[in-house]
Amino acid sequence: MLGSTSLFFWFFVFARIVPLVTAGTAFCSNLAPRQEWRDLTNDAKRRYIDAVKCLQARPAQGLVKAARTRFDDFQAVHINLTDEVHLVGQFLPWHRRFLNVFEETLRSECNFSGALPYWDWSRDVDVYNKIDNSPVFDPVHGFGGNGIYIPGWAGPFNNLTNLAGWVPGTGGGCITTGPFASYNLSLGPGTIPTNHCITRDFNDAFAWALSSAQVANTTKQPTFENFRIELEGQPITPTMKLHDGGPLCCGGRNDQHIFKSRGCVYNPVFYLHHANLDRIWWNWQQLDLPHRLFDVSGRSSVDPPFVNITLAFELKMLNLAPLVPIRDIMDPRSEPLCYRYV
Repeated sequence: MLGSTSLFFWFFVFARIVPLVTAGTAFCSNLAPRQEWRDLTNDAKRRYIDAVKCLQARPAQGLVKAARTRFDDFQAVHINLTDEVHLVGQFLPWHRRFLNVFEETLRSECNFSGALPYWDWSRDVDVYNKIDNSPVFDPVHGFGGNGIYIPGWAGPFNNLTNLAGWVPGTGGGCITTGPFASYNLSLGPGTIPTNHCITRDFNDAFAWALSSAQVANTTKQPTFENFRIELEGQPITPTMKLHDGGPLCCGGRNDQHIFKSRGCVYNPVFYLHHANLDRIWWNWQQLDLPHRLFDVSGRSSVDPPFVNITLAFELKMLNLAPLVPIRDIMDPRSEPLCYRYV
């Protein structure tokens, strides 16, 4: 028979764990496998790219007047909410929700039956110390290569030349290969509506920010607050981190803001880059289940008055999707997410 001390102990454990386990929604009966791009078959790569091109051919749903396509709609949401979803506690939950809405839109509007792929850039950087030759940028089975070289182009961001170790990139202009070479964007640079191509500017001077050593340093962080800051990076951290590395390595003229990647969502590779960041977050969560499963913290706004987020904080998607609280997207294995990383 348990004594009063033992009863108190088990009551304490039960009271702490049950809210963590029940805070999310029901577990999914099927989990869509999100795979690394190079691990997909060529047919699976084609189906994903065809679905993205389908969004680029469908009419916009009117979030902003300048948007022409459904693909533009997602860029419009990211542009409009940039100041609310970067450098704040909801950075990771919001982008997890954003990716899921994109993935579900591919399925519901473009007959896509697969899962969102991710790009594990560390597999390129660790071997070659560069991303130029990544299968992600294959002209046939990928997203196309570098942009046209523009001599004297200063880089994708306004103050890039102030970064330690900066050297000019090798592109800067319109991409000319791959399935998106002919696609014209309607939004950006920044918040400016213009008609322009997708640009890229490969710059391997920043490849070190995407190495497995950087990933390891991120996942060893003991708290969510430490983890999210280490992953998102500048200007909170003195040097670049994982979130910074993607747009810095392959961004183009549309990337106007180094700290918030306001324009990077125009590039279809954005979704693979952020899927990998989400995978790293999920790996960090799994290192200490169930306690990290619903661990969130941080201010809800960049400007005062500051209020810390909670699991009840609602994630805006404007006209893309309904509001959902953070608690509903903390576990990829639960509704409405229903995916796993392989």
